[in-house]
Amino acid sequence: MKLDDIKKLHQKKYRAEFGHFLVEGEHLLLELQKAALQNPLLQRSQLYVTGAYEHWQSPFETHVINDRQMAQIADTKTPQGIIALVPMPATAAPVSAPAGNERAIYLHEIQDPGNLGTILRTLAWFGNFRCLLSPGSVDPYNPKVVRSSMGAIFHAPMELDVELDSLRTRFERIACLDMNGDRVQSASFKTFDCYLFGNEARGVPREQLIALNAQPFTISGCGAIESLNLAATVNMCAYELNR
Repeated sequence: MKLDDIKKLHQKKYRAEFGHFLVEGEHLLLELQKAALQNPLLQRSQLYVTGAYEHWQSPFETHVINDRQMAQIADTKTPQGIIALVPMPATAAPVSAPAGNERAIYLHEIQDPGNLGTILRTLAWFGNFRCLLSPGSVDPYNPKVVRSSMGAIFHAPMELDVELDSLRTRFERIACLDMNGDRVQSASFKTFDCYLFGNEARGVPREQLIALNAQPFTISGCGAIESLNLAATVNMCAYELNR
């Protein structure tokens, strides 16, 4: 792929058109290489490096470029000098019911790249979670999501454009977060198949929660703040589900 085309991958429409996204920096490259050991598609990634990284040990086809060219394709202001061009993986196949002890985390119209990256990192840390993203959510291959996931994007199964209404036919028991609900520390919180989290500002429409028969739970607090950050909320719930 030409460098001019690689630069375009910072935009979602070109990621979809070319079927590739970018991974930048040493740590993410190490996670990519680890994931590629089990994923033949990822083995087709290509590496672009400056002279400082020309001896980087990698299974990928490698191209050495100069600092000016690296600055052209990098998303960061001070690039390390190592970027991979990665084929877009197929999303996880929908399942009619969770496999084994796997739980589904559904994110409704999440908008903040940092939130999604942090959530993916948490889900990959605990394992046995799949992330379902609604239509209208931030693109998980946005460079900011990829960076904040710290490589978790290669390890947490995702489904994209999952309609909210489809949950009622896929999952018998759905939980949601609400100010008026049982505490997440209660034993019943661990008995659900799918956990639903809403948009950072708007949440999930009340009528849709009722239609899904979603059971409300709350994270108890005693401070003056009215709400928690979305990623922090998911992180606390994931911890409770694994405690």
